[in-house]
Amino acid sequence: MSESDPRPAPPRAVPIVADFVVPEREGGYARGKAGHEQILRAAIDILIDEGFTGLTMRRIATRCGLKPGNLSYYFPTKEDLVRALLDAIISSYEVEFEIILSDAGATAEERLERLCNLVLEDILTKKTTRIFPELWALSNHDPFISDRMHELYVRARAPLTVMIGELNPALSEQDREDLSLFISASMESLTIFAGYQKPYADRMPTLERMAVQSFLSLIANWKTGGSR
Repeated sequence: MSESDPRPAPPRAVPIVADFVVPEREGGYARGKAGHEQILRAAIDILIDEGFTGLTMRRIATRCGLKPGNLSYYFPTKEDLVRALLDAIISSYEVEFEIILSDAGATAEERLERLCNLVLEDILTKKTTRIFPELWALSNHDPFISDRMHELYVRARAPLTVMIGELNPALSEQDREDLSLFISASMESLTIFAGYQKPYADRMPTLERMAVQSFLSLIANWKTGGSR
């Protein structure tokens, strides 16, 4: 599009991360997997639209057209369902992160940029903006949710930690993990400011560039041990 073209720029494409990925069940039947996916889909929709307070076994069963007793065949307790739901959500990110991490044709800098852009642009989706802050708040008072969220983020940071080591091999394992934690926290915190329908959502392209440049500089120049 030329500078004189009066037409507005097309909407910025946002990479799509699947809502969830259901791991293959050992010895499971196709019908059983379909039932799991249907229930998890209903649970995610309720969590997005109504929050965790609306996520009851009865409401999930109703949305799926099941009797509560039939729902318990798949998930005996709500904790079982939440555990499976969070596992399926993080699995969807792990799939995308692994694709980026295993791209031998890209430099370490390019792969880090792609990972950061994926995370930051995913924040613009209704799903991510609605679900994660809900879970953060719950983790303050619910030990089960707190443990599951900690587990989720440890898994999510693992590919980032690997990339940091590739960018600066001199870093200790502890430094890699600390930098990964800081970078992850920095990106996630933008959810409340620039997420879906948030005041600065339209500034995300600029924030992405700032984030990537800052992170690359930080990784390259971080000094280990007492020489910080």
